[in-house]
Amino acid sequence: MTGPNRFFDDMSKLMTNAMGVAQGARTEAETAMKGWMDRWLADRDFVTREEFDAVRAMAQKAREENEALKARIEALEKSKVSAG
Repeated sequence: MTGPNRFFDDMSKLMTNAMGVAQGARTEAETAMKGWMDRWLADRDFVTREEFDAVRAMAQKAREENEALKARIEALEKSKVSAG
């Protein structure tokens, strides 16, 4: 009776080892792909999210300042017309 049990034990060990090898290969492939993607993205000069958000905030502030200056100029022009 030890024959079939021994066979199943050996098959179980073989499958466990195969799963370990497969997991190691998967991890190695993921690491290689991540490294390749990092290099590819770095070569493209993409901006980070933080850089994008900073520039967007600066542009929004500039738009608000332009609107305030435009309103101030219009007010000055109106006062000039009514005074003259």
